[in-house]
Amino acid sequence: MGSVYRARNQVTGEIVAIKIVPSNMANNQVLIKRFEQEFRAASRIENENLVRALDFGYENNTPYLVMEYVEGETLGQRIERQGKLAEKDAIKVIAQIAKGLHVAHQHGLVHRDVKPDNILITPDGRAKLADMGLVKEVETELNLTRTGRGLGTPQFMAPEQFRNAKNADARCDIYSLGATLYMAVSGELPFRSCSPLDAWMKKVQNDFPPPKELAPHISERLDWAIRRSMSADPQQRPSNCREFIEDIMGRSTKKLASPVVNGAGQDVWFIVYSDELGTMHTVRGSLAAIRRCLKEGRLGDAENIKVGRSQAGPFEAVKNQPEFRDLVVNPAALPMNPKTDSRASQRVLSLPGQSPPPSSAPGYNPGPPSAPGYIPPPPKPSSGPAVVVASSQPASGYSVRNSTIEVASHVDRSRSRNSPDWLTWLLLGLVLACGFALGLIFLLIIK
Repeated sequence: MGSVYRARNQVTGEIVAIKIVPSNMANNQVLIKRFEQEFRAASRIENENLVRALDFGYENNTPYLVMEYVEGETLGQRIERQGKLAEKDAIKVIAQIAKGLHVAHQHGLVHRDVKPDNILITPDGRAKLADMGLVKEVETELNLTRTGRGLGTPQFMAPEQFRNAKNADARCDIYSLGATLYMAVSGELPFRSCSPLDAWMKKVQNDFPPPKELAPHISERLDWAIRRSMSADPQQRPSNCREFIEDIMGRSTKKLASPVVNGAGQDVWFIVYSDELGTMHTVRGSLAAIRRCLKEGRLGDAENIKVGRSQAGPFEAVKNQPEFRDLVVNPAALPMNPKTDSRASQRVLSLPGQSPPPSSAPGYNPGPPSAPGYIPPPPKPSSGPAVVVASSQPASGYSVRNSTIEVASHVDRSRSRNSPDWLTWLLLGLVLACGFALGLIFLLIIK
C-alpha cells in the first residue's frame, strides 16, 4: 500500500523508514484514510514488538508516513532464504508477535493482515509486527471496509474474514498467527496454488495437511496448537493471544508459585478427581506422570478433574492449565485423507447417547476394578451389520452400538448381488445389435 524508503532525520540524525503513497493513487481517498489510520493506530501504542509510527504529513499533496526503521529482514525473506525454521526458532518469533498483538487487542485494535511479510526480525532476534494499514479500531471503526467485503491476504486470513472483514476480531488475528507459524515450521505457503474462493472453501472445511505431515521434526504439542488456532470455527481457537502463546509454549504465562523443597523448585502437581462412586481423591505426581494418567484415562472424565501446584489449592479445570490443555481440548478435525489414513475406507460413527469404543472413551480405565477411577468397559455390540461411513469428513472414531441401522456402505445394498445392472444390459444390447448388423451386411455381399 505504498513504497518504503530508508531516510535520515535532518534534525536529529535518526534513521527512519518513510512510506509514501504512489503518485497514481494520491487521490484515492480511501487509501489516504488508511494511511492516516495506520499512523493513528501505530502511534497509540509503544511496544517492543510493534513498529512505532513517528509522523504523518503531506509533501506536495503526497501523503507520507514516518516509521521506526527496523534493521533486518522479514520472516518471509528468512523462510525463503533458509527454508523451514526449527521449532524453537519459529516459536520464539511468533510468541513475540503474539505479545505485541495482545497489547494491540487490549487497546481495541485488530490487525487483520498478520503474515510473514509483515513480521520484521532484527539481527539480535527481536521480532516486530509492521503494516497497520488494515488495522480495525473496534470502538471507532471508520467506514473504510464495506460490509460483506473481505480484506487481507487470502492464504493467512480467517475464513470469516473473507465474508466480512468489518466484523473481524482478535480471533481472526490468532488464525493468521497460526497460519504464519504453519508456514514458518513447514516452509510451505498454506493453501498455496489456491484462488481466494478455493482457499476460503478449504478453510471452512479445515482442509489442509497437518503441520507435522509437512514438518515431521515438530512436536505433537505444536502440531496441535497450530491446528487449534487454524480451526474454521472461531469458538474452537484460543480466546486471546495469551492463550495462544500458552498453547505453543506448553506452559502458563502467569507467574505461579511452584512447590519448594530444600530451597529448590519441584516438578510437583496435585490433582483432585472423583471416582465412580463419587468419592473425591487428591493425588500428587510429576507433570509427566499426570499427563500419562490423563492420556490413558485412568482418572475418569477429564471434565471432573482439577489441577493445582499446591495441595491446599487453588485448583483449576484441566483445560485451563496450559500444561495439560492439549490432552482435553480438541482442534477442529481435518478431512479424512485416504492416502495417509489406513482407516479411510472404514469410519465409524457414534449416535447421541451412545458410548465411544474403549480405545477412545473418555475416562475408560482398562485396569483392575480395584484401581482408583476404574470405569468398566462399554458393553460389546450385539450382532448386526457393521456400520461404515463413507464420507469426506472424519467421524471422531466413534461407533454405533446395538444398532442395525446401516448408514452407508461401499456396496449398494438396494440392488441384488446376483442381478446385472442397467449398464450390463445396455452393453449386451449393443453387442447383439452389432452382430445382427454385421450378419445382414455379410448376406448382402454374398447375394
